[in-house]
Amino acid sequence: MSTQQLPVVVIGAGPAGLAAAAHLVDRGIEPLVLEAGPTAGAAVREWSHVRLFSTWGEVVDPAAEKLLAPTGWTRPDPATYPSGGDWAELYLRPLAGVLGERVRTGATVTGVSRAGRDRIVDAGREQQPFVVHVSHADGPEERVFARAVIDASGTWTTPSPAGGSGLPALGEKAAADRLTYRVPDLKDPAVRDRYAGRRTAVIGSGASAFTALAHLADLAKSDDGTGTEGLWILRRGVSGSTFGGGAADQLPARGALGLAAKAAVDEGHAEVVTGFRTEAIERADDGRLVLVGEDGRRLDTVDEVIVLTGFRPDLSFLEELRLGLDERLQAPVALAPLIDPNQHSCGTVYPHGHRELSHPEQGVYLVGMKSYGRAPTFLAMTGYEQVRSVAAAIAGDLDAADRVELTLPETGVCGGAGPFDTPDTQEADGGCCAAPEPQLVRIGAPAAVGAAGEQAAAGGCCGS
Repeated sequence: MSTQQLPVVVIGAGPAGLAAAAHLVDRGIEPLVLEAGPTAGAAVREWSHVRLFSTWGEVVDPAAEKLLAPTGWTRPDPATYPSGGDWAELYLRPLAGVLGERVRTGATVTGVSRAGRDRIVDAGREQQPFVVHVSHADGPEERVFARAVIDASGTWTTPSPAGGSGLPALGEKAAADRLTYRVPDLKDPAVRDRYAGRRTAVIGSGASAFTALAHLADLAKSDDGTGTEGLWILRRGVSGSTFGGGAADQLPARGALGLAAKAAVDEGHAEVVTGFRTEAIERADDGRLVLVGEDGRRLDTVDEVIVLTGFRPDLSFLEELRLGLDERLQAPVALAPLIDPNQHSCGTVYPHGHRELSHPEQGVYLVGMKSYGRAPTFLAMTGYEQVRSVAAAIAGDLDAADRVELTLPETGVCGGAGPFDTPDTQEADGGCCAAPEPQLVRIGAPAAVGAAGEQAAAGGCCGS
């Protein structure tokens, strides 16, 4: 069998992975989707309680919709906002169903290489197919050959730690029983009981942190949540853009999320600690936790910590491939300058495709959230445009692969950002990131959100 007759292996059956499979099928190329979880969209189902700030009209891939149409499937109201559970159940599950045996669940990819060639061997490398090692949930291992590999495995399984250095804070692992790295589902009675009436620290500055703060505030106002307190820990300072773009955000639901977090602070349900980089997490005598900053500050004890400091890609199973990754973001080198929060404004990242996603190892692509490495603010539509272009490139249709077929809403509305992590950065030219001296503050009544000086995207260039 020639290499061209082999399938394209797609790693991950999430939104980007299933969309990639749909585009490959549309071009007459057989995909093989390998999903580590027990079902398609397994990662999305883990945040099923969280509502997207993109509408149904923005989270359904056109090729996937085309594939689903003969089954009688119709897209939900394009103007409404799905939850993660809605997205998984009403779209990803039927899409995986129509793809049928092309999607294998319980299949964890443990390694990818060139057949008979480790990463140091040049001779005949590009003529060899890819070899993918797979471990199945029911025990056996398998070796699969592929003409190309699309890694859409995302970053959900590798959240960033609480430690401000990028390493786990001292004591972070020992305190694991009181930490979570996801937005908790406070509709679950057991989870609700864990946080009700307790003091919880939320570390992070993006949309996930906004969600957690808003949910904790709702709990505090409920009959069973009396005494619930939030402590919002920011590595930078508070500025006019801390809570996002508000009414000026071109993704209105995201703007509303920032306003909800602001209300949580303004109404006294959460205090804000600024300029705090966690160095250690210690256990007090009563079992509660003490967060210690790099500057020596010790915060009052908390019962729980919600760490929402972003995610990072798992590259361990790709180590035998020759990837070209930016040394900071761990994103493809041609894509990194477009999304780098050290330089990137909160404006639109223009649609991009196979050229920005290519690597020295021809035929391998990182797409979806995985392609952004450690950078924040990824939109589903961006992933769909990526896989459309990549599928066209694999099919040899470079005209289509190079053509932009997507117009994105602006992912933010501030004009620009200063250096991502410069302590003395001041707001200028609509910049997003200001960091005054560390202080404990309780924010007072806000000015009208959306004013010229307060335009930023929740979870945008000022992500933690």
